[in-house]
Amino acid sequence: MSRISVRGFAVASATAVTTVGAVVGVAAGQPASVSAEATAADATIADIPAGAQAQVQTASLTQQADDQSTQADAAALKSAQEAARKAAAETAQSKKDAADEAKAKKDADARKKKEQAATRSSSRADLGDLLGKSSYSVAETQAIARQMMAGDQFQCFSNIVDHESGWNYRATNASSGAYGLVQALPGSKMSSAGSDWQTNPATQIKWGLNYMNDRYGSPCGAWSFWQANSWY
Repeated sequence: MSRISVRGFAVASATAVTTVGAVVGVAAGQPASVSAEATAADATIADIPAGAQAQVQTASLTQQADDQSTQADAAALKSAQEAARKAAAETAQSKKDAADEAKAKKDADARKKKEQAATRSSSRADLGDLLGKSSYSVAETQAIARQMMAGDQFQCFSNIVDHESGWNYRATNASSGAYGLVQALPGSKMSSAGSDWQTNPATQIKWGLNYMNDRYGSPCGAWSFWQANSWY
């Protein structure tokens, strides 16, 4: 039978080492004072009684299992810590992204409100510049109309005025007496919008818008009726 060296077996506990050393010392005829660890290192399996062999092997396997368990626990802890750091970083980034998005939206809304206020202010100033003149060109009259109604209604209003007066705020129908941009009949009806109804296109536009809204719901409603009947 070959002699298998026990050199390199890890002895798990002081008790196991001492026990093996004592047994080996007795079997080899060495004094009990010889170091148990040195004796165990130089001994072979054949030099150790069967019971002691089992004890040594059991201690070694137990130590190996403990080492493996410790390593596994350390690896698991490291993995858990890394996962926790990654999750915390992702959470922090998500919060930052949400905060940045909210700030960007708030800033955009603020800019939009500021631009709208500036546009309204500019429109009022432009309209003020156009009013109070002694006469108005077609372009100026159309500019006034654009500023007095919603953008999606201007074209319908313009279509009616094109047919009724050609944007001449002094247009008079010789046969019926209809007057102004929207050919109110009689023209004096427009006095409800202002006493300057004969000379101010803004007053005529105001009256015409009120008429179209009251009777047809909107200038586009009035234009639909006009297309079907050639009058409104």
